[in-house]
Amino acid sequence: MGLGTICFYTTRTQIKGDKTNGILDALYFCVVTMTTVGYGDLVPNSDLAKLLACAFVFTGMALVGLVLTKAADYLAEKQEILLVKALHMNQKVGELQVLKEIETNRVKYKFYTTLIILVVLILSGTIFLYKVENLGLVDSFYCVCSTITTLGYGDKSFSTEGGRIFAVFWILASTICLAQFFLYVAEVNTENRQRALVKWVLGRRTTNVDLEAADIDDNGVVGAAEFVLFKLKEMGKICQQDISVIMEEFENLDVDQSGTLSVSDISEAQIC
Repeated sequence: MGLGTICFYTTRTQIKGDKTNGILDALYFCVVTMTTVGYGDLVPNSDLAKLLACAFVFTGMALVGLVLTKAADYLAEKQEILLVKALHMNQKVGELQVLKEIETNRVKYKFYTTLIILVVLILSGTIFLYKVENLGLVDSFYCVCSTITTLGYGDKSFSTEGGRIFAVFWILASTICLAQFFLYVAEVNTENRQRALVKWVLGRRTTNVDLEAADIDDNGVVGAAEFVLFKLKEMGKICQQDISVIMEEFENLDVDQSGTLSVSDISEAQIC
């Protein structure tokens, strides 16, 4: 972002549009470009500026997207702990219980925390545009929606110095937050389907056909380990390829071919 700001500042005379402060406009143009919002209030006006914009829109999106996604994950994780504690504020819940609760419902809590942050960003952006940029309430909300979805019609945008300072941080946060939100929506949907499958697998009766399928060593009986593996395969937690890879490793370690592993097997396998 710093490199892009320097490049666009040095070519500021080759950028046309509604200008305020040289450095601020360069930084603002960087953010609007790399998030693909593209209001059109500032546009490159020479071949050099256009080539710089083309280069920066790809590299900037990749680099900033990576950094901000990591930051968003960290923030969501911190907010998860606060959310769980708030839900159990009338109970004595230790750190271990909180971490266990989060691990069990990690995707759900990430979805909720990201939704809360997104609502806060939408409200703050709308209020700011209404109060500072003197847009109507509907126009403010319209500008917020066209910005965070990176639609960027360009008929409404940030035009004051204070507005562009706010926009630099707000646009980055809101566009990344919306992307994270849709990601968690997909994750929650996938997890719900997975849990429904697990519930169905655990709830249905085991048949003779199931026992035959679970009998890995074909000895006519199914042990606890074989039954667990069969159920995990049904739930989609593991596949036959996973089992085959692990069994191959077991056979390589079972040097004496006894069907069990011992210290001597491990020692001999390491020598080999």
